[in-house]
Amino acid sequence: MVLGFSIALIVFSLLLMLLVLMHKGKGGGLSDMFGGGMQSSVGGSSVAERNLDRITVVIGLLWFACVVVLGIVMKSNN
Repeated sequence: MVLGFSIALIVFSLLLMLLVLMHKGKGGGLSDMFGGGMQSSVGGSSVAERNLDRITVVIGLLWFACVVVLGIVMKSNN
């Protein structure tokens, strides 16, 4: 059981990193320093950005749930 939640935690962590990196830079941060401030007029639609936000929140909640369940399971094993 611990192994399953550990694998799920790793998968959700990698997905969360990928999804966060896919977000558009809002300006004024590190993304502008490294060329992220250069925007084209053919940028992504707001619907795609909203869906990306929703998916990121869901994966973040699943990641948090895995952390909590893994903590409970590991504590109950001791």
